[in-house]
Amino acid sequence: MKKKFLSLLLALTMVFALAACGGDAPADSGNSGNGGEPAESEPAGTPAPTGMEALVEAAKAEGELVVYGSCEEEYLAAACEHFEELYGIKTTYQRLSTGEVQAKIEEENGNPSADVWFGGTTDPYNVVAAEGLLEPYAAENASHLLDDQYKDADGNWYGIYKGILGFMVNKDELARLNLEAPQDWQDLLKPEYQGLIWLSNYNTAGTAKLVINTMIQKYGHDDGIQYLVDLDKNIEVYTKSGSGPSKNVGTGECVIGIGFLHDGITQIVDNGYENIELVIPSSGTSFEVGATAIFKGAAHPNAAKLWIEYALSPECVEQADDHGSYQFLVIDNAQQPSQAADFGLDPNNVMKYDFEDAKNNITTYIEEVMQALGGGDDRFQTE
Repeated sequence: MKKKFLSLLLALTMVFALAACGGDAPADSGNSGNGGEPAESEPAGTPAPTGMEALVEAAKAEGELVVYGSCEEEYLAAACEHFEELYGIKTTYQRLSTGEVQAKIEEENGNPSADVWFGGTTDPYNVVAAEGLLEPYAAENASHLLDDQYKDADGNWYGIYKGILGFMVNKDELARLNLEAPQDWQDLLKPEYQGLIWLSNYNTAGTAKLVINTMIQKYGHDDGIQYLVDLDKNIEVYTKSGSGPSKNVGTGECVIGIGFLHDGITQIVDNGYENIELVIPSSGTSFEVGATAIFKGAAHPNAAKLWIEYALSPECVEQADDHGSYQFLVIDNAQQPSQAADFGLDPNNVMKYDFEDAKNNITTYIEEVMQALGGGDDRFQTE
């Protein structure tokens, strides 16, 4: 209750507390909706709105926002519904994997069917940013980010959460098979795990793209790709979405899933699968930064900017753990979810990740991996 009360206070004060802040001037904020004709004069002595206050007015004048979300749908829905409730802006959303959003935005090439992107790891964000398909924005609330690694240097995207990569295993199935749980990346290559491992599709899931970058950074280019070729011998299914493996571990259909450990927490806490064990690879692992961004050519640019400010506020991100998402938060004025710490996860216990290498080379790396795997087969799900 305390968290919700504080969030409500933040929602009520966000506009006014930041009214004097600078920032990008909203487009046409001084015009009415009548073909650009000047709006009626304000009463004498009424100060013109500035900063965040002006942005809110301009966003409300646009009256609509379209969101593509790559976080889990329950959190996406809650965030969008609350934004609409706060500002009276009609907010529609669609849940797509990061790879699906990337493909859609590339096809639309500057005429996007959505205004903003919310959630999902940053590797696909970096690809479309390099292609000039994200709109830079100097967000006021970015001042609350814990570190510069949680934002793009040019303002193309901003981090909203951090997730740790690891393994989720079904303890009951491993016991039935008289197998120990894998403790490190090299363990996954053991022949006894053949047909027991699920990973996501390198072409459609940001999670799988992070796995590629992690292995290349961990083992070097050639050995990293060879590791993925060797791992492929033990993989039964490549799911379309990064959270796909986690959703099948509790049922036993997947015995060992590779993915973000907060997805495993969701299955344990929210769905009651206490037979799931979380494993942090002993030699080190990497992490995702879940992000938000504005699409270049967005039809509702001011509503999109207001969304970014909202997404970087406790009012948005503290909804995550109420809706089955237990990632670490990356702004300094938000309350961290207790569940991640309860399961022994430490946001700082991760390898140093080279975001620039990932940003510049992931498209090439995917092509190289898929070529090394022979182009893929029917295990690579796209639906």
